[in-house]
Amino acid sequence: MAENEIQTSFIDVPALSHFPIQNLPYGVFIHPKTDERRCCTAIGEYVLDLRMLEEADLFSGVRLKGTHIFSFTSLNAFMALGRSAWTEARERLTELLSKDNPVLRDDEFLREYAFHKQSDVEMVMPVRIGDYTDFYSSEQHAFNVGSMFRDPDNALLPNWKHLPVGYHGRASSVVISGTELRRPKGQTKPQDSDLPVFGPCKLLDFELEAGFLTGPGNALGDPIPVKDAEEQIFGMVLVNDWSARDIQKWEYVPLGPFLAKNWATSISPWIVTLDALEPFRCKGPAQDPEPLPYLRTKGERTFDITLDVLLKTEQMEDPHRVCRSNFKHLYWNMSQQLAHHTITGCNVQPGDLYASGTISGPTEDSYGSMLELAWKGTRPLKLPNGEERKFLEDGDTVIMTGYADSDDGYLVGFGEVKGVILPAGVG
Repeated sequence: MAENEIQTSFIDVPALSHFPIQNLPYGVFIHPKTDERRCCTAIGEYVLDLRMLEEADLFSGVRLKGTHIFSFTSLNAFMALGRSAWTEARERLTELLSKDNPVLRDDEFLREYAFHKQSDVEMVMPVRIGDYTDFYSSEQHAFNVGSMFRDPDNALLPNWKHLPVGYHGRASSVVISGTELRRPKGQTKPQDSDLPVFGPCKLLDFELEAGFLTGPGNALGDPIPVKDAEEQIFGMVLVNDWSARDIQKWEYVPLGPFLAKNWATSISPWIVTLDALEPFRCKGPAQDPEPLPYLRTKGERTFDITLDVLLKTEQMEDPHRVCRSNFKHLYWNMSQQLAHHTITGCNVQPGDLYASGTISGPTEDSYGSMLELAWKGTRPLKLPNGEERKFLEDGDTVIMTGYADSDDGYLVGFGEVKGVILPAGVG
């Protein structure tokens, strides 16, 4: 390949596809003929069955005690192998999918059975998530929320610029993109009432987030140093951490969110590796005051990833973009989040999920939640068909997408995370 030639695949990849050969994210799909769950990667409009490649002996070295890594129904075993194995597997996939490599390109039998159109398969949860942590790492979001509920001069609490604020969430209710979600019920306290009432959430919201999944993990009692944290990060997903604002307002003192957040968190089906995101590294916001030594990072420790939120009501034919933000706006980076999480010796495991918290940018159209976009309901969003929204209504569909845009004309994308709100259940 010439020095400045952009690598391409023998698989035709449409312009502006999220899945060129430079990406090769990991996921799990249901085989259309056998109903088995299979580990896969994405290339253009296709999924590629990694178990088929492994059974054809096209991988070398990516094994765990003689067991075929991609024969499992989730990616956890592969994630446990660590960065050298992840990089090796990705390099081998890149080699096999390259336009000038005949091994897979000219094997008609293997191509027929290993490739499936994405439109013909169902993507499922790619990992077994053991634990889930949600951070609160966007300064603009924290400032906006603090300004609404306190005042702009005291928007950030005293600890916010000294540590990545977070809480432990509920792993069992993390769901894959496309899952329909019922409006949650709970206690709320109307302003004109002395007592709480029970019923459906009235202030339902989305939260634009990104998350990372860990690999090998650490032993109990052994913190992960901030300089080594990326060795533990397998890859990233999009996250919609749905929020019941009125339930949270009543319940969160003194221990923070509970029922307001435990009913659903949606993630995208594709895990984009840090190797794929490497060309899009950038610096994050300046941190002042300087963090304590265990949280200090140098150089470019975040990524330039465009994040969009689209909203479609039942009366709309096409979704409308209501937010465009960027992952690089986060004040606390992933390495700092993981180092802080484990500084007590907390042990993390393959498949654990860590979400960023709402990612809001500096402009009003880059705010990552309805709470901010409609400013606590005082400035309703006006949609193209004339409808307005203060918060989400039944039948609304929220779609989040994310991609990094290369100067060489390709995207490294995440696909989408999508969810529709159904009415609250009976009872």
